Amino acid sequence: MESIVIRDLKLETVVGVTGKLPENTLPEIAFAGRSNVGKSSLINSLLGRKSFARTSSQPGKTQTLNFYRINDDLYFTDLPGYGYAKVSMELRMKWGKVIEKYFRTSKQLCCIIQLVDIRHDPTKDDVAMFDWIKSTGLKTFVVATKADKISRGAVKAQIQAIKKVLKVPEDVPVIPFSSVTKQGVAEIWQQITPFITNGVEDTVQ
Repeated sequence: MESIVIRDLKLETVVGVTGKLPENTLPEIAFAGRSNVGKSSLINSLLGRKSFARTSSQPGKTQTLNFYRINDDLYFTDLPGYGYAKVSMELRMKWGKVIEKYFRTSKQLCCIIQLVDIRHDPTKDDVAMFDWIKSTGLKTFVVATKADKISRGAVKAQIQAIKKVLKVPEDVPVIPFSSVTKQGVAEIWQQITPFITNGVEDTVQ
């Protein structure tokens, strides 16, 4: 199972720091990670699109919760990146409250994907976010982005380092991913598809 067949795709809801969270009725998969770690690139790769989710080389560009509706099957929720120094502490605290509210109150949020940059050991912010995600009790797994930027031999070692620093439980996958080579796309979809309530039969092999 590689992915679902995408018949309809749209950015349905954009929530600012003072906005109201939507009351969706389909499963939500959230993407969390540091600024410029590659959340939008991962979403585009999973959706088979080049530039559907907005990408930028400028860290801190995503300043909203973006809800992407996929068919009548599920939502991808792109969360604001964290750890960008040029964003004021006040704004970071406000966004922290919005994300916490989303984690705690969404009735449809069923999985949170933590993204880390495979080229570096996880930061203190990464560790804090992963601990926060684990505290929700929701399904989670880790995607190590930019796997094409290091040698194949280094990938295995870095995956082990990520597991050690984040204290990843044995049953939680850490999947290397590259938006260039599409490495990891099939494995990530394998983790996501069990949450889809409709349209699971519409898969491509």
